[in-house]
Amino acid sequence: MPGPQSVSYDAIIVGARAAGAATAMLLARAGARVLLVDQDAPGTDTVSTHALMRAGVMLLQQWGLLGRIIAAGTPPVRSTQFLYGSQEVVVPIKPAAGVDALYAPRRTVLDAILAEAAVDAGAELRYHCALQDVIRDRAGRVTGAVLHAGDTSGPVAAGLVIGADGRRSKVARLVGSDVRHAGVHATATLYAYVEGMADRGYRWHYGQGAAGGAIPTNGGLQVVFAGLRPEQLRACRGNLAQGLVGGLQAAGSPLAGELAALGLASRPVGFAGLPGYLREATGPGWALVGDAGYFKDPITAHGLTDAFRDAALLADAIRAGTATAMRLYESTRDALSLPFLLATDALASLDWTLDEAQALHGRIQAAMRAEVQLLSCGVSDSAKGAARLQHQ
Repeated sequence: MPGPQSVSYDAIIVGARAAGAATAMLLARAGARVLLVDQDAPGTDTVSTHALMRAGVMLLQQWGLLGRIIAAGTPPVRSTQFLYGSQEVVVPIKPAAGVDALYAPRRTVLDAILAEAAVDAGAELRYHCALQDVIRDRAGRVTGAVLHAGDTSGPVAAGLVIGADGRRSKVARLVGSDVRHAGVHATATLYAYVEGMADRGYRWHYGQGAAGGAIPTNGGLQVVFAGLRPEQLRACRGNLAQGLVGGLQAAGSPLAGELAALGLASRPVGFAGLPGYLREATGPGWALVGDAGYFKDPITAHGLTDAFRDAALLADAIRAGTATAMRLYESTRDALSLPFLLATDALASLDWTLDEAQALHGRIQAAMRAEVQLLSCGVSDSAKGAARLQHQ
């Protein structure tokens, strides 16, 4: 493996999924020399809510990638249904900010498109390549990474090491990133793919102490999910399919009946839950993006959109090339994220009345509008983004 004297990169990005591949693509398009690494094999799946919100679709459009998502057979979503007990609220997806539909691609589709776009832009991509350690100079600045691939390990120099390696980020741990804000609550999530279900757009259903819904995705499938209390997931470990149906029933969702009639097209997947957090996002020679730096409960299905948003903000800050721009990346991310994180954390408690759940969704809608407003004008750097937020 090339050492720091033979090859040096402007950025090493650890994690080649949504946040990492998008960041690599944007930096490579700007002329940076980028090394993108991932310890997994290409084409592997990952636990995900799939759904993209308006800001995420808008960024894919800006990046010239939305056509590839559509060509892969990803169905358009033109309405969102909220069901609070017996009260139904249907929200049509109106054309705005260059977006006339939402999409929820399978991660095997989305991640492959983003990785291909990064390589097309000039990034070097290595799978089966894991981070072992970061390299620091005498002043403590990160100056590269020790990478391991096959039987070979070696140091690689870089102006910046970016952690896009998820909730258990090794980059965050190695650089000592502090948690700026920690959530309290976490739902356990169960989901499975179902074939033959009518496509009615995004469906989010809420009952006392439970949530569920359905998200149309590729191959004529829908992701049917339930949000439960962690102890409920533990109780159904022996039969996750039954737990999924039970969770939908607890949420008062008619999807429980549909699921019982159609059966599952895949084995159910369970996620035990994790409280949300905002970690310190930048430091001398390093940065975090995606779940590595910011995570919130999947009950609001906004993680992929946030990953794209922060990839765009971070790439703008890196292109600006100043410490001030990097600090403003973090402050802009925090200003956008904290209202969303707080409302999501409250929803994740599953301890609300249906009226309170609606009010929390109102707060989330306001946070989403701020996100779209920021990104729809093609903000060129984080400083402009911060200025826009201060005037909202």
